Amino acid sequence: MIKALKKDDELIKEFDNLLNQKGFSLWWLGQSGYLLQWNGKRILIDPYLSDSLTKKYAATDKPHTRISELVLRPELLRNISVVTSSHNHTDHLDAETLLPVFKNNSEIKFIIPEANRNFVVERVSCDFDFPIGLSDNKSATIEGFTFHGIPAKHNEIDRDENGNCKYMGYVIEFGEYKIYHSGDTLWFDKLVDLINPFNVDVAILPINGNKPERKVAGNLDCKEAAELGKAINAKFVIPCHYDMFEFNTADVNEFVKEAEKINQPYKVLREGEYLSPLKQNENE
Repeated sequence: MIKALKKDDELIKEFDNLLNQKGFSLWWLGQSGYLLQWNGKRILIDPYLSDSLTKKYAATDKPHTRISELVLRPELLRNISVVTSSHNHTDHLDAETLLPVFKNNSEIKFIIPEANRNFVVERVSCDFDFPIGLSDNKSATIEGFTFHGIPAKHNEIDRDENGNCKYMGYVIEFGEYKIYHSGDTLWFDKLVDLINPFNVDVAILPINGNKPERKVAGNLDCKEAAELGKAINAKFVIPCHYDMFEFNTADVNEFVKEAEKINQPYKVLREGEYLSPLKQNENE
């Protein structure tokens, strides 16, 4: 079992201690989940903080055997302004994670792909109008954070009857910073053109690849994630979507090799570890 750098109460204490620091802080919570802090506010991005998938698939030919420890119990999360879901797969839309977060954060806002509203409302048993729905070319501003919708291809760019994207990424713009969280995606025509105008500081990209034998939708692989970071001029790439499930992971060292080969700056985080502009500058 891969151990988290920090977890539970120790991690919450670190969140609190850094809540009002200069710049932003960004923690990896496992899989594609992150906690972003800036200007005294907290944003929760695609959290998966349970064992719901392990339980769901335990007796199937697709067991989701966890290989990293749970970094944080969701009921510990407080003062969250916004939580996002990029698509309907459980590791990005997990009722066992979201319901405790909603319970303890009564003013929270919930950003989803508009195309998924009916599914989301049923899964998390919320009011129909509670989620804030986005698609490509749509944005929402909450507590000083602007979320810009970017299409994702997983394994297709799938849309509903109204043309709204079912799989999405988000560029999160706040103060002088911009972070691109791709959600789950493959590379597709126009992706670079869609992201380049934002001049992103950090690109959070999956590296687990696209292998049909896994019987799940695929993602960028290590080489593609490094090359996409280079193509969009990201100041840093943070790899994600690995070291969670035994059957669907990647060797992050391969990503490191690919990034260094093309001189793409990167930061590999351990679960429970954070990136900040100040911390990164200290390491340079």
